[in-house]
Amino acid sequence: MRWQSALAIWFLFWFLSLFFVLPFHARTSDEAGEAKVPGQADSAPVRFALWRIVGWTTLVGSVLTALFIANFVYGWVTADMLDFTGR
Repeated sequence: MRWQSALAIWFLFWFLSLFFVLPFHARTSDEAGEAKVPGQADSAPVRFALWRIVGWTTLVGSVLTALFIANFVYGWVTADMLDFTGR
């Protein structure tokens, strides 16, 4: 696998991981016991920690990419194993 392909796969896993990581540690103002800003949505997080989310997303995306590339190299799960039609 070329490094450009691996980088593209990492970006795909990173973006997918972003949606997995976002809901964790998100507390609303009601849960945190803080006052809401006028016009703020009830579901808006109190403190949005961008760099913490980026760090966790990078970690999860990198682990998933490493597992994907290891599967590509060693062939743990192949397309034939996933063919349940019996053709």
